[in-house]
Amino acid sequence: MTVTMPAGVQSARDLTGPAIADAVARLSPAVRTVAAYHLGLADAAGRPIPGGAGGKALRPALALLSARAAGAAAERGVVPAAAVELVHNFSLLHDDIMDGDTERRHQPTAWTVYGVGSAILAGDALLALAQDMLLETQPYGVWAARCLSAAVQRLIAGQGSDLAFERRDDVAVEECLAMAGDKTAALMACACSIGVIYVGGPASLAMSLSGFGAHAGLSFQLVDDMLGIWGAPEVTGKPVGSDLRARKKSVPVVAALTSGTAAGRELASLLASPEPFTEDEVSRATELVEAAGGKEQIEAMADKELASALSCLSSSEMPEDVQAEFAAIAEFITARQW
Repeated sequence: MTVTMPAGVQSARDLTGPAIADAVARLSPAVRTVAAYHLGLADAAGRPIPGGAGGKALRPALALLSARAAGAAAERGVVPAAAVELVHNFSLLHDDIMDGDTERRHQPTAWTVYGVGSAILAGDALLALAQDMLLETQPYGVWAARCLSAAVQRLIAGQGSDLAFERRDDVAVEECLAMAGDKTAALMACACSIGVIYVGGPASLAMSLSGFGAHAGLSFQLVDDMLGIWGAPEVTGKPVGSDLRARKKSVPVVAALTSGTAAGRELASLLASPEPFTEDEVSRATELVEAAGGKEQIEAMADKELASALSCLSSSEMPEDVQAEFAAIAEFITARQW
C-alpha cells in the first residue's frame, strides 16, 4: 500500500534542513564526517550531497506544528525542531550498534562504515549539539532543553529495557508496551509539545499535545514492530523479517509467545535455537507469529492508541488547520505499509 506523505512533513524538512546542516558543521572534522553521512548530508567519503537529508522529518514537522499551535510562525520552531531531530538520530546511531543492524535508509549503517567507536562518538555529539542549540536561545530555550532532556532519559531507559528483554524468556506484553512508551513515544510526545514550550505558549496546550504525541508515538512503535516482521525492504530500508532474524522481543513476538497457543510454543522453540535463522526459518517464524494472533492483537492496539491520540487532539484549542495537520501526520505514521 502506498501512503502519501503529508505536505507539512516535506516543508519541515526544507525548513529545518539548513539548521541541522549548520549545526553539524560545528562538530570536529572526524565526528562531523560520521554524523553528516548518517544524516544523509554527505556520502561515506565526506562529499556533500546537495539537498541531502535522511529520514522522513516527522519529529521536526510535529515540533513546527507545535509552535504554530501556540499561535507562532513555523519559523520560530526551527531550533527545537532541529534539536529533536538530532536527538532522534543520536538514538539511531546507538540503536544500530546495539541491534547489529547493517543497513538503514537503504545504505550501510554508520558503524559498519566508520567503526563502532566513531559511530558512538557521533551519536554523543548530536545529543550535546541538540542541547546547545536550545540553551543558546532565550527566554524559553532552557525549558525546552529540560523537556528534551526528560525525553532522552526515558528513551535511554526504554533502550535499556529493550536490551534486558533479550536475556529474558518471561517478558510480558505490558512490559513491552512500557518499554515502547519510553523508547519511542517519549520523544514523540516531546516533539509535539516542545514548540509550545519554546515559544512560551500555555502549559495546558503543551500537556494536551504531549498526550497526543505519547499515544501517537506508541501507535507508531506498534506499527514499526509489525513492519520489522512483515514490512517490505523498500518501505523499511532493512531486509524482510529483520527483527525476527535478530530475535528481538518486539510486541508482536511477545504477544505470540504469551498466547498459550501451539503456534506460540513452536515459535518459542524456534527462537531458542542458537543457530542463525535460515530464510525458511524466518518465513516459518513469521507464519507462527501471525498464527498465534500476534499481528491481529498488535494491529488492534495500534488502532486504539491512534484513536486516543486523536481524542487528545480534538480536545485541544488550536487553529483548525494545525489540528488537521497533526491528525494527518498521526494517520500517516501509523498507516500499514506491507
